[in-house]
Amino acid sequence: MADDIKFNKKKEKDFSEWFFELLKAADVIDQRYPTKGFIIHKEIAAIAEREMYKLFEKELDKTKHKMMRFPAVIPESVFAKEIEHIEGFTPEVFWIEKGGKDKLPEKIGLRPTSETAMYTMYSKWIRSYRDLPLKVYQEAQVWRYETKHTRPLLRDREFYWIEAHDVFATKKEAEEQVTEDMNTTKKVMYEKLGIPFLFFKRPEWDKFNGAEYTFGADVLMPNGLVIQQPSTHFLGQNFSKPYDIKFLDEDETEKYAWQTCYGPAISRILASVISIHGDDKGLIFPWEIAPYQIVIIPIYKKDSNQQTIKNYCKELQKKLSEKGIRTELDLSEKRPGAKYYYWELRGASIRIEVGAREIQNKELTIVRRDKGEKQTIKEEKLQEYLKQLPEKIIKNLKQKADEQFKNALHEASSLEELKKQLNKGGFVKINLCSRDADGEKCAEIIKSETDGGEVRGTLHNKKEKPTGKCIICGKKANAVVYVAKSY
Repeated sequence: MADDIKFNKKKEKDFSEWFFELLKAADVIDQRYPTKGFIIHKEIAAIAEREMYKLFEKELDKTKHKMMRFPAVIPESVFAKEIEHIEGFTPEVFWIEKGGKDKLPEKIGLRPTSETAMYTMYSKWIRSYRDLPLKVYQEAQVWRYETKHTRPLLRDREFYWIEAHDVFATKKEAEEQVTEDMNTTKKVMYEKLGIPFLFFKRPEWDKFNGAEYTFGADVLMPNGLVIQQPSTHFLGQNFSKPYDIKFLDEDETEKYAWQTCYGPAISRILASVISIHGDDKGLIFPWEIAPYQIVIIPIYKKDSNQQTIKNYCKELQKKLSEKGIRTELDLSEKRPGAKYYYWELRGASIRIEVGAREIQNKELTIVRRDKGEKQTIKEEKLQEYLKQLPEKIIKNLKQKADEQFKNALHEASSLEELKKQLNKGGFVKINLCSRDADGEKCAEIIKSETDGGEVRGTLHNKKEKPTGKCIICGKKANAVVYVAKSY
């Protein structure tokens, strides 16, 4: 435990400084790896990410997805089959041209995403309607040569995610999968992690490369900027045709399959969890993903028997650990106040203080990180307390996050009003001429005139009728869209 840990940044004063200094002070990541855009995910990040993987994979398993692992490399010829896809990703691909001293017969790319790698195999696996649906996911690292300014967890050149790639016999089934993906996002992102978001159908010019349409979940960060979290894409037959993914249907005719893909970026979701829930004392986690769920702090006084207290704490740690609870016992020689500071900074969900008085009275003094409240409970009530705790923590975190989010929606009927509303942060609803090429021209003007405001799309599950004219070109409005500034 370091002696000189100091964290005194204010989240409301300067969110960006708060965020990056917290990552450093709490030892979440280490940026000193000698390749730009590649970071070390240290213990806190790695454990939280592992637990998030479990949450998403549990939902995917429930919906009949099968887990597989595919190679991280993709031959250039395979990658190039879907033209729109490769044109979108080529600038971001890391290419390998040599193996040892030998030049490879064909360049291979580190996967920026796995459509091309997986669909090459799908064409070999799928022959009949009996092989469908095929629903596959993998947990993986992906690599993208990000040319913009890199930011740890928010914009790295290597990140951790899950990608699900599904194949169906009919368009209807594929479109139902897109809805299922959005439900999976809600079950994990909001219900388990306490992160509110809005799902937008992206405009034509901002959909996934090779998709017919895309839905993206936008999370509002404390500085008013938005960040895209899980997105789901209806691919139609745009990949099944170039990759020859066909099946013999019940009517004995050969047909091209319909496809979808879905991608929660685990490391980026961690950035949202830290940003939304953290405070000026440090990290706060939902119980299910907290790297340190319980920390036990022995409290010594001059006349106390230290060994008796230590032995009690060790036995308590053993019992909790055997129940699968991630438990730390702090036997360092730091003062209690320094220990409290250290574990609050690192987001330990609860602190249990044990001294001679607690042992004598068969009690435990407990402090919740998310609320800061201290209470004393009887030792025999601990199991009941811990059973109720996860739901209480996530309920509290959701209430706080919802409160921050509720004032995030604004409206504007002119470009000047849009500029003013965007300065407040959040999402601004406007009327736009369309979501196609004409709308893209107006969207480019919006981005230029508002210093980065982007058309995020139309709101999912809410049919909003446009009225009047486009706030940019003055033509009749045919779409209600939302604008925000993003990472």
